[in-house]
Amino acid sequence: MRELSEPVIRASFINCSKGAAQRLPVPRLLSELPWGDLDFLGWRDSAAPDRSYIVAEHGGELVGVEFRCAPRTAGAYHRSMCSLCLTTHPSSGVRLMTAHKARSTGDRYNTVGTYICSDLACSLYVRGVKRVEPGGILKESLTVEEKIERTKANLAAFLDKIR
Repeated sequence: MRELSEPVIRASFINCSKGAAQRLPVPRLLSELPWGDLDFLGWRDSAAPDRSYIVAEHGGELVGVEFRCAPRTAGAYHRSMCSLCLTTHPSSGVRLMTAHKARSTGDRYNTVGTYICSDLACSLYVRGVKRVEPGGILKESLTVEEKIERTKANLAAFLDKIR
């Protein structure tokens, strides 16, 4: 992914108002991020831990999406595999994240969700830059490049549902 600036990131959001996009927190020290290892920029809101954000190149344009993390309930089953990168985590490492569809029509079915790595570091897990507990990465015959393409395809399919 190419390096992004704060104004470009804010202008990319498709499922929140322009005013909300101007108020959302953007990661600090953008120039220090490992842009060459990122398929998308993902971050959590430190002031509102139930909010997350992803910005990715999709369909020839930059697309930003605001997510809400589903609340954890005691005794509930928590999926432990990310739907994007297929990395498995302990129970706290994957969260159900939901996003409002862009240009919602006001019906009650205006959100979509998927299970994503809680720290939104899918790109780093796929490349082996960031490690999970033993057994977190499934043994596969795919190359790293093929895993990267699969992660991008899974993200693209999800972004298509939001659009």
